[in-house]
Amino acid sequence: MSFNKNWNIDSYRTEYESEEHWQLRRRFMEVHKNKFPEDELVCLAQVFTNVEFMGCKYPDETMRLVGELSQDVAKERRTRRRRAPKVGATITEVESPAHFHTQIGKGGRRGSSWG
Repeated sequence: MSFNKNWNIDSYRTEYESEEHWQLRRRFMEVHKNKFPEDELVCLAQVFTNVEFMGCKYPDETMRLVGELSQDVAKERRTRRRRAPKVGATITEVESPAHFHTQIGKGGRRGSSWG
């Protein structure tokens, strides 16, 4: 299959895209530029970053393909993520329903226990 390989990857950078997201998506396109037509690779690269950064899910066949294509591209990032300490919300106090209703009665925001 023959397709145009002379296109500018950098033209796909978006103004709202973070540097980290762009560098990984750019790397994905650089590595696979000679394997896929431009429009298909651009889509695959977007799917890759959606999965990698936002945890999006796609049909099984798409997930398998992007998983295979991304192994070497994302290896360093995935290693860093595994080593990074887990950060998450911690609940330190549970308020009683009575407190919740008291706050609403005092003019607190509906649906919130903050008064």
